[in-house]
Amino acid sequence: MRVIVAEDEKLYRKILISILSSNGFEVVGEAASADEVLALVHQTPPDVVLLDIKMPPRDLDDGLQAALFIRAHYPQVGIIILSKYGETEYAIQLLQACSDRVGYLLKDSVIGVEELLETVKRVSNGGANSTVVDPNVVKRLVNRPRVDDPLQQLTDRERHTLELMAEGRSNPAIAKRLCVSRNTIERYVSVIFSKLGLNAHHGERTADDNARVLAVLTYLRRTGQLPDRWH
Repeated sequence: MRVIVAEDEKLYRKILISILSSNGFEVVGEAASADEVLALVHQTPPDVVLLDIKMPPRDLDDGLQAALFIRAHYPQVGIIILSKYGETEYAIQLLQACSDRVGYLLKDSVIGVEELLETVKRVSNGGANSTVVDPNVVKRLVNRPRVDDPLQQLTDRERHTLELMAEGRSNPAIAKRLCVSRNTIERYVSVIFSKLGLNAHHGERTADDNARVLAVLTYLRRTGQLPDRWH
């Protein structure tokens, strides 16, 4: 599995490279700026790119913008944002552009090497479970204060199910987490989509985790929480 690591903090970049290399991943390039990572991807598209959000040259959201450019021009490349910043606007913009093969993790929340490696594997493999969102970011997305909030219609268990859906968990995974049957979770999902008016957008409800993330984003759009340029 071929990986490019883009991180402007040299020590942290070297740590990431060491972890990946020692666990069987082939690190084919490293970059300290958004311009450098774009040049590397153009030269040799990898399976996955790890990027920070705020990188040179502007030290603003250059890493995020590089990620969006990569997905637009190299859709086969998996994208993982590993950042200090958990602003929901960053996550929304990334997930709208990348419906699969994408991860958004907070550096402070990555509790171990295994979690990072598992995320890289899931994003690289694609398909179901290839979208990984930090649970803290998911909570911020779902719990943002809203006027006339449709989430008020959900029971506590339905709301928890929605949060787990947005994390990229399948029906069996949610059932195990909540200690209920898979049929119960399927009923919850049906009720959630109905209450949030999402059936028209997702008529075929499957266990596909990417569709679940898109459902959450559709809900955010319906409640007017996205800037106009993202509609």
